Amino acid sequence: MLSVNNLAFQFGKRTLFDEVNLKFTPGNCYGVIGANGAGKSTFLKILSGDFDPTRGSVDIEPGNRMAVLRQNHFEFDEVTVLDTVMMGHKTLYDIMVEKNAIYMDPDATDEDGLRAAELENKYGEMGGWTAESDAAELLSNLGIKEELHYKLMKELNGSEKVKVLLAQALFGNPDILLLDEPTNDLDAETAAWLADFLADFKNTVIVVSHDRYFLDMVCTHVVDIDFQRVRLFTGNYTFWYESSQLMMRQMADKNKKIEQKRAEMMEFIQRFSANASKSRQATARKKALEKLNLEELRPSSRKYPFIHFKPEREPGDQLLRVENLGTRDLNGDWLFAHVSFTMNKGDKIALLSRDSSAISAFYDVLAGKTKATKGDFEFGQTISVEYLPNDNTEYFSNENDLDLINWLREYSKDKDEQFIRGFLGRMLFSGEEVMKKSSVLSGGEKVRCMFAKMMLRNPNFLLMDEPTNHLDLESITALNNGLKEFKGNLIFTSHDHQLLQTVANRIIEITPNGTIDQLVSFDEYLTSAKIKQQREALYAGELV
Repeated sequence: MLSVNNLAFQFGKRTLFDEVNLKFTPGNCYGVIGANGAGKSTFLKILSGDFDPTRGSVDIEPGNRMAVLRQNHFEFDEVTVLDTVMMGHKTLYDIMVEKNAIYMDPDATDEDGLRAAELENKYGEMGGWTAESDAAELLSNLGIKEELHYKLMKELNGSEKVKVLLAQALFGNPDILLLDEPTNDLDAETAAWLADFLADFKNTVIVVSHDRYFLDMVCTHVVDIDFQRVRLFTGNYTFWYESSQLMMRQMADKNKKIEQKRAEMMEFIQRFSANASKSRQATARKKALEKLNLEELRPSSRKYPFIHFKPEREPGDQLLRVENLGTRDLNGDWLFAHVSFTMNKGDKIALLSRDSSAISAFYDVLAGKTKATKGDFEFGQTISVEYLPNDNTEYFSNENDLDLINWLREYSKDKDEQFIRGFLGRMLFSGEEVMKKSSVLSGGEKVRCMFAKMMLRNPNFLLMDEPTNHLDLESITALNNGLKEFKGNLIFTSHDHQLLQTVANRIIEITPNGTIDQLVSFDEYLTSAKIKQQREALYAGELV
């Protein structure tokens, strides 16, 4: 068990949270939520011991082992993949290293031999005899093929390293598991496996995630950081969200009645306080008014941007035709090939690939930023396209370091400052924030600026490569609603399961050997045995 007692944490004069008292018990998964900057990751770092609290304590039941998902992708570069995973159970790994060192020492003494025997017993009691096979099984389940298990970590790409570090945290059945954004860079199949793993996990899990579907799949409780408090609620994320929205509406309705009563009383006092015949009644009403306690519903610190794409014109019958499109990488290998499809009115296509660089290359071709190696494509004459790239660095360079008003003005027909301020306000930039330099924005702020830029153009066709990257739950929810309501056509890629499931009506997966094109929902695409067989064949190099 893990308990938090009278916990407080401050950055300078700013208090993130205060008087936190919680108990985290085995068999439960706790999803930590809160607005950007509320202190979610900081709270996990305090629990893990990486940060010291300003006041209070974190207590772990004696004998319990804690494992933490680490985000440093270069820490284990000179270590093999399999050893990196086993290092997740430090005591077990240290025993293994020490006993192996004794066995490898030709000058080992009898005393060393006794020490080795002692270590062997401890190793066996801790499950050491199956440690390597357990680590290998975890890696395979997370999509790390066996031929990579004995390579050095520095030989792996970024997404593979993420999976190995996740396996490290999961290894050895820790009593307490802390996970900060565990689904980042995971494909849908691996994320689903992780959700199933955590749902069956018998010990304590505490997780921070912006993936609403994932939180719903794994969480038994929600830890909400708001108003400098940390409160615990039973249920998954959707239950918390819907019940909190219901409570807010109920409280608002109740307040409305009280406000209406107060307004009537104020009007009565103003009208009759000078009237001698009514003065006694007016005085009584005034006393009642003074005793009336308005039950104020304190507004949440969470803010939702207004994301609404309104097409300037109706698209014609010709939308987008793609014919035998293919692109090679710098080594001459195909990123994608044999991609052909025609877009229909109302299509909102989720574009998938196991290779994120293939996705970005495909978008760059459609956006006219690069040329395909072969094939062609054509948008209809009535189509106006806006593109959100995964990497938006070029729009926020130091060379053109404008404040946000002048940055957005460059993309607007209406140059009026009040108009621009209004648009920035929709994206949660208000007051002095609009004078921020564009080069110093956070990742989420840059994405919101890109949304504003795109909305100003009133496109009827959107290309979006990972639009949920860097966004908080509130912005993701607003984007989800905006894309569902969008009346134009859309091709998008995302790791957010709920966005894919609720927006896309068609799935296209591009591979080096061809395309899968299905008019199904995202869940249907993932669960279809026939589609899975087709995918495996294509990635194996078999043309289908």
